[in-house]
Amino acid sequence: MSATDEWVWGWDSTPGIVSVHAGLNGRAQVWRRDPATDVLTLEEDRFRPWLLLAHLDDLRRAPSIVVQDLEGPGALRHLVSTDDGRTLIDDLLRAASERLGTPLRKPSELTGVEPGTMLALSPDEQYLVQTGRTYFKDLSFDQIHRLQFDLETTGFSPERDKIFMVSIRYHTGETEVIDVGTLSDATESDLIRRLVARIQEADPDVIENHNLQGFDLPFLYGRAQVLGVPLPLGRAGRELHKRGRFVAPGRELIDTLDAVWRYDFATRELPGHGLKAVARHLGVAPADREYIPGAEIYKTYCVDPDRVRRYATHDVEEVAAISRLLSGAAYALARMAPRRYERLADAGPATGVIDPLLVRAYMRAGQALPAHETGDDTPHSGAALHLFAAGVAHRIVKADVASLYPSLMRAYRIGPSRDRLGALLAIVDRLVERRLDEKARARAAAPGSTEQHTHDATSAALKIVVNAAYGYMGAVGLTRFSDVRAANEVTRRGRELLDSMCREFAARGVTLIEADTDGVYFSVPETWSEADERRVVAEVATLLPPLVQLEFAGRYAAMLSHEPKNYALLGYDGSLLLKGVAFRSSRSEPFGEAFLRSAIKHVLEGDVPGVRERYLRTVALLRLRKLSTYDVSSKVRLTKSPAVYAQSRTQRRELPYEALLGAGETHWREGDRVRVYRKANGEGGLAGRPTEAASDDEPDTDPRDYDIEYYVRLLRTTFAERLARAFTGEDFATVFADPDQLSLFAAPLESIRPVLMIMP
Repeated sequence: MSATDEWVWGWDSTPGIVSVHAGLNGRAQVWRRDPATDVLTLEEDRFRPWLLLAHLDDLRRAPSIVVQDLEGPGALRHLVSTDDGRTLIDDLLRAASERLGTPLRKPSELTGVEPGTMLALSPDEQYLVQTGRTYFKDLSFDQIHRLQFDLETTGFSPERDKIFMVSIRYHTGETEVIDVGTLSDATESDLIRRLVARIQEADPDVIENHNLQGFDLPFLYGRAQVLGVPLPLGRAGRELHKRGRFVAPGRELIDTLDAVWRYDFATRELPGHGLKAVARHLGVAPADREYIPGAEIYKTYCVDPDRVRRYATHDVEEVAAISRLLSGAAYALARMAPRRYERLADAGPATGVIDPLLVRAYMRAGQALPAHETGDDTPHSGAALHLFAAGVAHRIVKADVASLYPSLMRAYRIGPSRDRLGALLAIVDRLVERRLDEKARARAAAPGSTEQHTHDATSAALKIVVNAAYGYMGAVGLTRFSDVRAANEVTRRGRELLDSMCREFAARGVTLIEADTDGVYFSVPETWSEADERRVVAEVATLLPPLVQLEFAGRYAAMLSHEPKNYALLGYDGSLLLKGVAFRSSRSEPFGEAFLRSAIKHVLEGDVPGVRERYLRTVALLRLRKLSTYDVSSKVRLTKSPAVYAQSRTQRRELPYEALLGAGETHWREGDRVRVYRKANGEGGLAGRPTEAASDDEPDTDPRDYDIEYYVRLLRTTFAERLARAFTGEDFATVFADPDQLSLFAAPLESIRPVLMIMP
């Protein structure tokens, strides 16, 4: 292998690693599944725990401690390894505490006081970096043994509520539901023990569920503590424990909610992040899917347990299907980066993937690593962003520079000045080459096959990492090799390139709509064919620098341009794609988003009477209370704990917290999400209890006591207003006139046409 291949993939070819658990005592347990026989084996290994230090002032030498001075100008140049990392860290912290006069209990406290003095990875990552090993070599995604389980509970509080049912889906595809029968502490304890026994017997490599880390594991852990039931969910009898997130040594705990968030960040197309909403959108919900509102599940179980069993079974089947569709990128990243699979599944691509690759590269080359630097206040220049026209245009083409900023980095060899190995550019080069190969292999594989899925997943993962390279370089103070000047040079060349492309397109007779790093949108003359559209893109592509590739990325029947990076596209097949927070936001009320989606489609189809009809219909549904409480609720992230809000409440009352208190909720956490609405009396109402990810599915209750006129105003001033660019001011006022205050002099709706305004 070349040095670059070792940096990207590691240098140890050990196949089939499915989990690693290492300790500061220098012992590592490595579970491997043979790709040919499917047999699982446990390998006991030894390694030397290590630290990177900027100075040796606090190091008390012992016979087992070895210090290797790395080469190069990096600040972290002393590689210190030992037989027992616990003793080494304890001695370092004790000496540093004496020197600084401040008690220090863990390495992060020392680096907080003296940034850049130490690099201390988790034992698992120390082992993977030192050995050059990675997960899943020679294993396809479908060869990994996965188990999905889902809890059904009487409520949301593990202190006072109980688990009455667990659904399980095994690697074979078989499903099972276990439940309590008559609910009591004894039957619930037995249920938990049976779940543990099922997991131990099935011995999965991966345990999955949707919101696993936000609900199922915390609730299960809490109930086990209340009941005094052990939770040996890990391998070799290891207990489930919490280390930031929950960990079950020997198994990887994967929350499909992380994959959903990552997917929606890239596509912005999901209607919500809850399991049912995502399954419906992705087309994996069973045709006979059983739906039960959350507050009704236990009540239904008491009278119709079979219905709840079907509901619970569908839950785990949907989780398995979503995992197969969306978790492939994390699986592929685990084959590259020296981190546990479960950590990569919820990590950002810059610090979560690129940084471990660079640390491993420098360690492999015996080179000192730079410490994080705060920067010299050089401003970060913005990316190119042009809005040439707003309103409605037809016959739209999108031309896209594939991975614009990484392409410019490669074309002009722009990398961080402190990266003396040139590792970041070398890694990006290799990943781009590999991605092209993976895309070709995916096209050649049988549709729907394991091979196609694996190649597509790898291609997606490589794209994630490649596109994060520029952001990694520009994140001053956050990444080890940040370089704002190099990042500014990339954006400068990006602006030049984008301006040049736009001039060339305009010279060929198109109408420019919008241009940014995502691509150039333009409208073509009515007489053009698709061949003409592709020809123009190909002509401009020949004018670009080597390694910068311009692609024909799509064609659409119509486009609503609202503001930069906020637009709607109507496909020739009638499909609608919404981009930007103006059209899609997790905080938006569902009734408003539903109106907006329907109205935009009518606008793009030229059906202005249809827009008016949809508006009047929504007003009528609100005034007749035909819309559910959930439809008018908004998802809010809580930023204050109960204690903090209690202190500020006398000065300012905030609707989300008042809604919680009004519903009798006194326990919540910062970061929890809750669905709230405005009641007719002006108070806040609760439409979903606080969880790490508020449900996007069915509401628990439906009192329909919302403030009608408030939501009618919201429909007009917030949602309808986002269509203002599509009309003249006078026409907009006509289309969205108050149904109780119609004008005799308004233009007939049939005569109104959407407009396109060229920006000055």
